[in-house]
Amino acid sequence: MIKLAVFGALLAVVLPTAVAGQPHIVSLYNFVRERDFRLPDSEAVLFNATTQQVQLIKQANLHATWALEYDALMDTNYQNYFRQELGTNDEIAAWWEIPQELVEKAGLTWRGHHHWDPVANVGFSPGYTPAERIRLVDVYMADFKAIFGRYPRTVGSWYIDEVTLAYMAKQYGIIASCNCKDQIGTDFYTLWGGYWNQAYYPSRLNAYMPAQTRAGQIDVPIFRMLGSDPIYQHGTTPGLISLEPVYHAGGGGSPEWVNWFMHNLIEQPALAFAFTQAGQENSFGWEAMKSGLTQQVTLFAEEVRAGKIQVWTLEAAGKWFRQNYPLTPSTAMVALDDWRHENRKTVWYDSRFYRLNVLWQNGSFFIRDLHCFDESMISPTHDQVLKATSLAYETLPVMDGAQWSGSGTNPAGMWPVRLLPDGSTSVLAPAGPPEVRELNKKDLSIRQSLAGGGYFSIICSEAKVTFAGVDSAGKPLAWACDLTGGTRQAAAVQHIAPDGIAYRYHGVEYQLKLGRHAGSCEQSSNGGIRFLPNPAGKLELISDVTRR
Repeated sequence: MIKLAVFGALLAVVLPTAVAGQPHIVSLYNFVRERDFRLPDSEAVLFNATTQQVQLIKQANLHATWALEYDALMDTNYQNYFRQELGTNDEIAAWWEIPQELVEKAGLTWRGHHHWDPVANVGFSPGYTPAERIRLVDVYMADFKAIFGRYPRTVGSWYIDEVTLAYMAKQYGIIASCNCKDQIGTDFYTLWGGYWNQAYYPSRLNAYMPAQTRAGQIDVPIFRMLGSDPIYQHGTTPGLISLEPVYHAGGGGSPEWVNWFMHNLIEQPALAFAFTQAGQENSFGWEAMKSGLTQQVTLFAEEVRAGKIQVWTLEAAGKWFRQNYPLTPSTAMVALDDWRHENRKTVWYDSRFYRLNVLWQNGSFFIRDLHCFDESMISPTHDQVLKATSLAYETLPVMDGAQWSGSGTNPAGMWPVRLLPDGSTSVLAPAGPPEVRELNKKDLSIRQSLAGGGYFSIICSEAKVTFAGVDSAGKPLAWACDLTGGTRQAAAVQHIAPDGIAYRYHGVEYQLKLGRHAGSCEQSSNGGIRFLPNPAGKLELISDVTRR
């Protein structure tokens, strides 16, 4: 159970030279399929895309990871080309989508409609029993070593389960992995509520869930892929807005967006380190990615020369992470300007205990997202075969602005409001931009000046969040926090008491508890939930993970 107690209101890749201070890491990661049933003449189209990518990155004197699906691994064209063209600091890795050739060589029955089928229970590891997952790994690893003389050091996939990942680490020395960005429903894959960006150590029971302890974690960091727009790529936001260079309207194919994204990655607080994955799967073909990827690689090379970023392979990033962090560190992703010029801003904070997101829009600000992490929460496919053609993995929501918002004026969120003398409320209107700064490498301070004087502050720490309001006279502000999540919140909330809230989500029970002298929790007049701070105007949410 989770309790949130509220007190007080094939290549020898060399590890890069140690970086002083906070590194800003870009991982050029390109995964490689041999064929794709969705494209005519796909073998030629995909091979051409990969060779063009290799030459572009070589000319820029950068290094990249080339992650091979099994069909590409077994293709002598790719084998010979990589042997001839890659440098000693490039990486050949494993891409864990499962095609027909791998399944049949492992002695299993192919259930797909094509040589590679992207439906979740065929093309991804949870669609197989734990014993079958291990057989698939053994076949891939044996062939990889026979071809390249060593095992891969990293493995990536849109999603890879914890049984497979732990076995790869123990038996074959995998040191890092990567999975898809957070999204809801894209390509029938839902990953939602997890560690938003950078990297985390996963639970031994759930690869999507960050672990809280050394004993409970797989010692393989999972890096988040694709470089999500921190403002607009949030769950049900229309379209895809990420660093993938095939997206031109807003995303990696737009020079304006890429410059904005990289500026925030480099210049804004990130705590332990900043990270993004760049590159592109070869299934899109060279013409679709050419302009965007060329612009990005040129920019990355310039920023490397300027000392602003480090472009590392996934193996190098994984080695660095493991040497510096025995447990998942706290990180942040901050954007205080808006490429759409609509005056939105956002701050993401992640630790091994929770994630939190603050959004500024329409002259107000609110907590858009708060999800809790519990390493004892067992994945639904930990020892069960995924039957559905889609996949969905989530953590434990306290507030979910993406999935709990309805059609009303205000989205779901935790809204700090001013308490007025007549008993009504008003939103806390910001005066000027927020001040976001690192207090140390674990704690992030967000301070927002208020219209009419005073300020509101949020301090995110590894295991707690502290809210405080101060009025124009320097006295405690009369404020409250309204949790408004509509029918989805109502379905998750099982009980509201003066000292906290009991939740149930996907069969898992957890609590948001008020500690002694913390003020009170109450049902608000509009059917939502309200927290009132203590007389000093402070509220602290402390994460206390209790495993069954």
